[in-house]
Amino acid sequence: MSFTADRLYQLLPAIYRIRDTEQGEPLKALLSVIAEQIGIVEEDLEQLYDDQFIETCAEWVVPYIGDLIGYRSLYGVAPKVGNPRAEVAHTIGFRRRKGTAAMLEQLARDVTGWNARVVECFELLAWTQHMNHVRSQHWYAPDLRTWEPLERVNTPFDGIAHTVDVRRIATGQGLYNIPNIGVFLWRLTAYPLTNSPAVKIDDHRYLFSPLSQDLPLFTHPDGEEEIAHLAEPINVPMPISRRVLDAYGPLYYGPQRSILVRANGGDIDVADIAACDLSDAGGAWAHQPLDTVAIDPVLGRLAFPQNQPPPTDVRVTFHYGFSADMGGGEYDRADTFDATLQPVEAVPSPHGTIQDGLNAVAAGGAVEITDSGRYTEALTITVNAGRRLELRAANEHRPTIILSGDVEIRGGADSEVSLNGLVIAGGALRVTSGGGNQLRRLTLRHCTVVPGSQPRLIADVSDLTVEIDHCIVGGLRIAGNAQLVRIVDSIVDAGGEAAVAFSDPNDSDPGGMLHVETSTIVGKVRTVELELLSNSIVMADLASGDPWTAPLRSEKKQTGCVRFSYLPLSAVVPRRYRCQPAEESDALRVRPQFTSLRHGDPGYGQLALRTAMEIRTGADDESEMGAFHALYQPQRHTNVRVRLDEYLRFGLEAGILYVT
Repeated sequence: MSFTADRLYQLLPAIYRIRDTEQGEPLKALLSVIAEQIGIVEEDLEQLYDDQFIETCAEWVVPYIGDLIGYRSLYGVAPKVGNPRAEVAHTIGFRRRKGTAAMLEQLARDVTGWNARVVECFELLAWTQHMNHVRSQHWYAPDLRTWEPLERVNTPFDGIAHTVDVRRIATGQGLYNIPNIGVFLWRLTAYPLTNSPAVKIDDHRYLFSPLSQDLPLFTHPDGEEEIAHLAEPINVPMPISRRVLDAYGPLYYGPQRSILVRANGGDIDVADIAACDLSDAGGAWAHQPLDTVAIDPVLGRLAFPQNQPPPTDVRVTFHYGFSADMGGGEYDRADTFDATLQPVEAVPSPHGTIQDGLNAVAAGGAVEITDSGRYTEALTITVNAGRRLELRAANEHRPTIILSGDVEIRGGADSEVSLNGLVIAGGALRVTSGGGNQLRRLTLRHCTVVPGSQPRLIADVSDLTVEIDHCIVGGLRIAGNAQLVRIVDSIVDAGGEAAVAFSDPNDSDPGGMLHVETSTIVGKVRTVELELLSNSIVMADLASGDPWTAPLRSEKKQTGCVRFSYLPLSAVVPRRYRCQPAEESDALRVRPQFTSLRHGDPGYGQLALRTAMEIRTGADDESEMGAFHALYQPQRHTNVRVRLDEYLRFGLEAGILYVT
């Protein structure tokens, strides 16, 4: 029962209330204090009941309930692990299903945030059949007339019998043995690109990638919040093969699926789609169709029937693989927008071109591209003195700008320009000092300025500050008198270790002061001052006859900080602290290895698993060095290992195997 001050006051005899009113209600004030304390006691009593349940308990109670059930805390790098309440709540349910494959699979997904599949390897062992235990579907030799088992060989979905491998699965060497459990994880994520104009090769041939390159198409995972069964190929982000698309077209093609093609304003039906090998054949593509629309998911190519009129306005929706929210992408960037920046001019409506929108906000404001289209323009960005201008993609959109020339960026005194969420190809960004250009700050956030053999950002304005955050960019040429160049969570790729990644615009003198955190740089670097190099990788080398004296050089060696990073031993930098390689004898062993350094590959910039542990766990927080430091992949691996030790059945041994 709840006692309020008015309720207590009404319980008093009327004579006391009358006299209390005559004296200024001191008794009523006393009852108010009493009622307040009663309310506190009642709330405490109710909370004591709520604190018995993990779903309703106070935050301070969560670790105590966890301690009662023996809960072991993990690194909070995955969303569900970041909330200890949910982890403790799941613990009891997990223990009821301890050791089952479905439970281990859900556990691996929860503690890593990656897609997972668990394989009981002993189920795939080849053995002599016993009359009392006949396995009629378990053949020692595969049926070569069926394609799917052969397609899945040596993948997490392999169903063919194997001979015993006595090497330990925990070391990643052995796999098929009686006590073995394989936990397969997908580190790559399938990112969507929605209603993007296909790149036209000729009247009947198109490319999915807006950057006019071959691109493997990925499965859009058909995931579940609770795993009721073991994951199938449709549930994980993996490349789509031609065979799979041909056999399971309705699962992979159509609205809300992995692939969709629109032509002449309408969706092409799955019945009119054929999976083909459209590889190069001389000057044409092989197997070009006569009466169907052909899709090659391995190369990301599209061909329309030769005996039909060519289509118009071809648009594609598909998914591509990448490691993290970096560069342009259809992921959430809402927290990077400045809501106070007004006005906001939309492209393509009401402005037909990006340049029209930029002209309308020269006095300050934002130009927002509201689709994932492909724009071919020559741009000039101009902002008035003391004003800010932002050219950005709308949240969860990824437009591509194909430049017909370099982008000229100009501003008056104390002005700022920002680019956010864009993919830019075909030219460079230029901030030239001529004509009184006094731009103060240039910010690139979540952008891709497609790397190549030529520099992609050139600036020779004095006192300019350049910020590059969660971006993929080519070589940088920043004047030595610039204020600061700050690079965070980004990849700077000059196209080769002997190419110039950072210098003055003349390619030989030192560039402006440099500040680098959790980034990967491929190419030579020369700077006036290396203010900070932290948790980063610099892959640089000198070519034969190179005029540079060092692949990485800071002119000021008494100031600055170099810590927890990989850089060449011959680099001329301030004193190093816990950097790699530590000695000449370690140089080859600890050299970073990458899945790919070709932009456009799904594993671009990703550290390969064969990379030395000094690099993969060498950051100051024991995460990996380089651009994908914030993924905390070593911590995710540890999370899985800790939970497997707790939930694996006695006598079994588990191995963590990475598919991508």
